[in-house]
Amino acid sequence: MDEAHIKRLRWRTRRGTRELDALFGGWLDEAFPSASEAQRQAFDELLDVQDPDLWDWVMGHARAPRADWQSIIDDIRARHRL
Repeated sequence: MDEAHIKRLRWRTRRGTRELDALFGGWLDEAFPSASEAQRQAFDELLDVQDPDLWDWVMGHARAPRADWQSIIDDIRARHRL
């Protein structure tokens, strides 16, 4: 993974709320380096989702429509005991 791509992802993890910034930026820092290529691609695509949907998924109010996205959401929730 090249540094320019990581920088683009870091910019995209900056969301409308500090909470989402911390959750998704944290996953980028902690889990992305050891993630599979498929997980990395799913994370990249997950960042295209609107903040209200991300918030509902992370808070457990709804489930992501894709299993690979839900896996990342579940990991974020587990890391932060949500």
